[in-house]
Amino acid sequence: MNYILLIIYLVFLIPSTLYAADSNTVSSSTVTGTTTVDRTPSTAVSPNVIINNQDVCTTGISGAAQSAWFGISMGKTIRDKNCERLKLARSLYGMGMKVASVTLLCQDVRVFKAMMMAGTPCPVDGKIGEAAKQIWDKEPYRRPDYQEWRNKRENKDKVKELDTYHSEEPNWDEDY
Repeated sequence: MNYILLIIYLVFLIPSTLYAADSNTVSSSTVTGTTTVDRTPSTAVSPNVIINNQDVCTTGISGAAQSAWFGISMGKTIRDKNCERLKLARSLYGMGMKVASVTLLCQDVRVFKAMMMAGTPCPVDGKIGEAAKQIWDKEPYRRPDYQEWRNKRENKDKVKELDTYHSEEPNWDEDY
C-alpha cells in the first residue's frame, strides 16, 4: 500500500511541483474554481536608524540582503569620538575652563603637533607655556604622537636613553 502511494506521489505531484517552481505563481483548478497563490519571497528590509537630535555625535547605518530562501537585515550606530571631543571642549570653554578645553583638544595628535609647531605647547599637569614644554621634553612617552616622535632622527639619542632607563631590572638581591 505504501508503494502505491509513493508511486502516485512520484508520478503526479513531483512533476507538477517541479513545473511550478519555474514561476512565482501557482494555479490550481478545482471543482469550485481556480485559486492562484503568489509565491514571491518577501524582501528583507533594512531597519531605519533614526537619530532625531542634530546634537548627537553618532551616525546610523543599515543594510539588508535577500535571496530566494533567506533574508537578513541589520542596523547600528557609530560613535564619532572626534565630534564628542569638540563638543566637550566647546562646553568646557563656555564654562570658562579654557585650559581644560585646550587640554582636551590636545589629545588629538593633529592638534598636539600644531600647538608644538606654533610654540604654544599643550598644557600638562596644570602647567602651561615653557613649564609644559619642559615636562613634554622630560616625559615624551606621554605625548599623543609618541610613536611618531620615537621614529624621528633627531630624537634617537633620547629614545635610546629612555629605553635603557626603562629596561634596567632592579637587583633585589643586592644589600645596601
